[in-house]
Amino acid sequence: MLVHSRAGRWAVGALFLVLFVPLFAVPLAVVGAASFATNWSGAFPSGPTGAHYAAATDADSLQALGTSLMTALAASLIALTAGSWAALAAASLRRRGRRFMDALFVLPVAVPSVVVGLSVLVAFSRPPVLLNGTRWIVILAHTVLVTAFAYQSVSAAIVRLDPVYEQAAAGLGARPAYVLWRIRLPLLLPSLTAAAGLCFALSMGELSATMMLYPPDWTPLPVQIFAATDRGSLFTGAAVAVVLMATTLLVLLGVSRIRTRASYR
Repeated sequence: MLVHSRAGRWAVGALFLVLFVPLFAVPLAVVGAASFATNWSGAFPSGPTGAHYAAATDADSLQALGTSLMTALAASLIALTAGSWAALAAASLRRRGRRFMDALFVLPVAVPSVVVGLSVLVAFSRPPVLLNGTRWIVILAHTVLVTAFAYQSVSAAIVRLDPVYEQAAAGLGARPAYVLWRIRLPLLLPSLTAAAGLCFALSMGELSATMMLYPPDWTPLPVQIFAATDRGSLFTGAAVAVVLMATTLLVLLGVSRIRTRASYR
C-alpha cells in the first residue's frame, strides 16, 4: 500500500467505505432486502417472508436461468475463441492494422446494445441466413457484444508476454503451431480465464439487445426480471435478481480458481 502511516491508512479506508458503500454495497443490499419484504412503505422493509423465492425458483424461473446459463456459456466460448484468435492475428500486424482491428472489435461496445440488437435483427431476419425467432440470434447478439472484452483482455496480455520463451523454442526448432499451443497459450491462460469470466458475467446480465430478439421458447432470466417488475411484482423481481447474482458469482468463483491455478503454473 502506498500510504504507510497509520492515520493515512485509516483515512484511505474511510474514504473507500464512503465511496464504496453508497455506489456498490447499498444497491445490492436493497435488492437483497426487497427479496424478503412483503411491503416497503418506510425507510426499511417490513413483513419479512421467503415466499418470493418460491416464485424465483419455480419451473419457469429455473428454465429461464438455464437459458441464461446456456446463452452465456455459448457466447463466452465463441467470443473467447474469436477474440483470442483476432488478438493473436493483430499482434503480428503493423501499427495501422492493429488500430483497425482495435476499432473493429470495440465498435459494438461503443454504441448502445439496443443498436446491436437491431442490427442483428435486421441482418438475420431474411434468407440466406434466417435466425430470427431462434435461440441462435440471441446467442449471436451476446457474442457480438462480449467479444470486444475478450479481444481487449488477450491483446493486453500479448503485449506483456516475454518473447524470450518463444524465441528459445523457435531456436530449438519448434514449429510455429507448437510454439502457439505449448508456449503462448499456456502463458496467456490466466488472461483467457479472466476474459471468459468477464464475457460470462456480461452475457448473464444483458437485457437491451435480448429484449429485441428473444423468442418465446428462449427467455433469459433478465427478461423475466424485467417482466416481473414491469407488472408491479417488484419484490419477486428482486428475488429473481438475487438468484441471478448468486448463480453468476458462483460461476465466476469457479473461473477465478482456474485462473489462480493457471497463474501458479
